[in-house]
Amino acid sequence: MRRYKRFLADVELEDGSIRTVHCPNPGAMAGTDRPGSLVRCSTSTGPGRKLAHTLEMIRVGRIFVGLHAARANQLVA
Repeated sequence: MRRYKRFLADVELEDGSIRTVHCPNPGAMAGTDRPGSLVRCSTSTGPGRKLAHTLEMIRVGRIFVGLHAARANQLVA
């Protein structure tokens, strides 16, 4: 739905509820800021986390764009 304060985003779930998630990319993310876009989030139960979910990808056109820069390195490794 929207991104704010560099590291936070509000995401609407399939059931219509709103969840605040961590946005790991503090950059401008030009071209990925369209409200209503399909997103993918991961879930973590790690202690010390303020938010249980992290924004990982957003659909732009016909493809998903990765928003979590460190995740690409983890996938390659």
